[in-house]
Amino acid sequence: MYGLDDAIREFPGAVFGTCAGMILMARDAVDGTPGQPLLGLMDIAVRRNAFGRQGASFEADVAVPAVGGPPMRGIFIRAPWIEASGPSVEVLAEHAGHVVAARDASRIVCAFHPELTGDRRLHRLFIEGLRGGSADADAEHKGDTRVGAQ
Repeated sequence: MYGLDDAIREFPGAVFGTCAGMILMARDAVDGTPGQPLLGLMDIAVRRNAFGRQGASFEADVAVPAVGGPPMRGIFIRAPWIEASGPSVEVLAEHAGHVVAARDASRIVCAFHPELTGDRRLHRLFIEGLRGGSADADAEHKGDTRVGAQ
């Protein structure tokens, strides 16, 4: 990966991985191809294209209690899911009985694409984690899911 893999492994900060980023950050891909690069940043095992190939991509409401408010709209594009996780990993969301979002001390992963919606709550949770706060602690923004909302 042209040294990018080493740079990410050595990066002391937080990392947010969506979809393929979740796969890349995993310790194991149960259906991965031989030699597939994985960073092993989170104690998770993932299944690639778990919900199906490109034609099976879909949108669904996903409850993420850690961000508060109504369910988020999840856009699943050839999405993986988490098959197994270690004790340091907190499950943030499930869909159809499968884990689709999780976090540990400095990382968040999700199978869907929150960046493709106007809902910033999961990104806010990530940033609040960097600050040592919580997404629910910011009463001024609570419930505000619009892009650009201040």
